[in-house]
Amino acid sequence: MSVIDVTIVGGGMITNDLLLPAIYHLQRTGIVGKIQVCALNSAPLKYLRDNPDLKQAFPGQSFAPHPDFSEPEKNNYPELYKKVISEMKPRQAVIVAMPDNLHYEVVMEALKNNQHVLCVKPLVLQYKQAAEIENIVKEKGLFVGVEYHKRFDRRSLMAKRSYLLGHFGEFAMGDAKLIEPYYYRHSNFQNWFTVERTDPFVYIGCHYVDLVYFITGLRPVEVSVEGVRGRFPNGNEGFLWSDARVRFENGAILSVTNGLGYPDAGAGSNDQGLVMYCEGNGKTGMIKHDDQYRGVAYCYLEGIGPGGSAYNYVSPDFFRFVPWEGEGYKPVGYGPDSVSAIIGTIKYIEDTAGGDLELKKKLIKEVDRKGIIATPANSFINELVVEGGRMSILNDGRPVKILYEPEPHVEFR
Repeated sequence: MSVIDVTIVGGGMITNDLLLPAIYHLQRTGIVGKIQVCALNSAPLKYLRDNPDLKQAFPGQSFAPHPDFSEPEKNNYPELYKKVISEMKPRQAVIVAMPDNLHYEVVMEALKNNQHVLCVKPLVLQYKQAAEIENIVKEKGLFVGVEYHKRFDRRSLMAKRSYLLGHFGEFAMGDAKLIEPYYYRHSNFQNWFTVERTDPFVYIGCHYVDLVYFITGLRPVEVSVEGVRGRFPNGNEGFLWSDARVRFENGAILSVTNGLGYPDAGAGSNDQGLVMYCEGNGKTGMIKHDDQYRGVAYCYLEGIGPGGSAYNYVSPDFFRFVPWEGEGYKPVGYGPDSVSAIIGTIKYIEDTAGGDLELKKKLIKEVDRKGIIATPANSFINELVVEGGRMSILNDGRPVKILYEPEPHVEFR
């Protein structure tokens, strides 16, 4: 059984909060071999190295930094990831943890160098790019997994099973929201989360559009998004709030509210949830996920919670460090489960198929068919939604149709 070497491209928040801890744990359990992290400059790499939580959870573990820790923080290396990827052994794993608008070029660089890919959501911002990636996957037998981690929340898996068994009826009307903390505005978000690049719907609203599709199998056919503009502390203009309306092929409607503005002093680290109403025979069914309050509340002696608050709704489900039978602490939750599933699938494909390219392709098709891990083949509706959403929000909420014939595309209504 081989190990998979991993290179993470991007050293920001998601790498610190989820990806690196999950990969560290896979390394100490024998799934992952060498770990590299590549960033624009050395500043985020030093932060990852010095993070006391990571040191405590993973004593003795580290990563190879690119650029090196000794590099002055003012020196930027925007093309360094290409060199790092080119020097990897073939058919390892590249994790793409860059801003939304940079996913495509990094994913393509990885595929060009015969590497499997784990990409944070959304995969890319245009359907044609997703189709191009899928064609390369088919040709080379490389696996691309999109890290829509809400698919691995047990609540989501329970709902998917019960919906398919007809326990709720047919989805008709729903409401979703995900409001991230205000302090995001003071992070590196202010340098890339700008009007011309992305918006809250694309960045986080896609989670819930994907989740409704994951649970029901219904494809979206129209999207409209309006945004509220504001200024980040550095003066850059961004959409700080958004409100979307997504219509599905059976006529169902999902409203999605997103933003970067949950109060730092609030008890939750964010505000999120999903409600779906379904039509049955002479009655209605309902799916309700309160994803902010998960039944655990702590009041700390000091303000150590998100945003510095003392009283917190503490979700045990997405990501937590807990004691385990090994050294340090273990990352648990549907976030690490999602990362583990994708890296584990890459390892399974390589271990099972060896040098048999046709068998690799067959195994990838089976993952596509099963539809648990998001792939370019089974989740391309997300690229159509975000492409249409960007068109809409930049045109004051004008509705955009999502069409699947003769080829999938979007156009204004």
